[in-house]
Amino acid sequence: MSSIENGRKQRFITGAAAAAAAIGAFAVAGPANAVAPVTAADRAPKPTIVLEHGAFADGSSWDGVIRDLRRDGYPVVAAANPLRGPASDAASLRSLIAHIKGPVVLVGHSYGGSVISAAGHDNPQVKASVYVAAFLPAPGETALELTNRFPGSTLPGTLDPVPYTAADGSTGTDLYIQQDSFRHQFAADVPAEQAALMAATQRPIAQAALTEKATVAAWETVPSWDIVTTQDLNIPSAAQEFMARRAHAHTTEVAASHSVAVSHPDVVAGVIEKAARATR
Repeated sequence: MSSIENGRKQRFITGAAAAAAAIGAFAVAGPANAVAPVTAADRAPKPTIVLEHGAFADGSSWDGVIRDLRRDGYPVVAAANPLRGPASDAASLRSLIAHIKGPVVLVGHSYGGSVISAAGHDNPQVKASVYVAAFLPAPGETALELTNRFPGSTLPGTLDPVPYTAADGSTGTDLYIQQDSFRHQFAADVPAEQAALMAATQRPIAQAALTEKATVAAWETVPSWDIVTTQDLNIPSAAQEFMARRAHAHTTEVAASHSVAVSHPDVVAGVIEKAARATR
């Protein structure tokens, strides 16, 4: 065989070996832009996120959070909280949960934390709870008691009580925040025009709801996440930290007012999604 033929044969062998090595490497490592394999968790249906607003707010307080969650493929329901008392409000929320097919993640803001803690107790549909600047009362505790246990709340001086008479003749008092105090007290990091709209559309809470004792606590058995607001004038951050620590919650601190879902919807949505992924 000539030297030219020998050279061609050698180049062919060398090239074939290189090609085989490349194929082997591709089989092991995959292409540079290969997509990670889809896991069973990725294919599992996402839980429905059920949002429960608190006192002096309504479902629109979740608008920014809902946009982020829907963008990421989560079904969302913002419940209408009657704000009459933890037991009756939890009964209303449980009815809504029962109407939803599949697992849910409960999210409660402020007084809504008391409601989701009652509604999520002993409920197999509820896979996780997220508390947003919220109450996590233990059985026997009230929202007012937990607020007063730590210094820092300036809410009492801004309240506007409105007596009412119910259809059955019973009487009570609804609590609003004075509109000219609303932004400073409730939403200091929200743009002034938006805070003015929130003040005008605020939902009152029955005064009796703040002194009604909790009877159960879902956070004792349901995995919990908690967003603590360090510039909160409604529920002192020390109270929030105490409750989160007691519940062994995964805690995120945010330098925000009580209206953190309005001022930092991306942070709130991010924590909710962490809870949803961790419990799928």
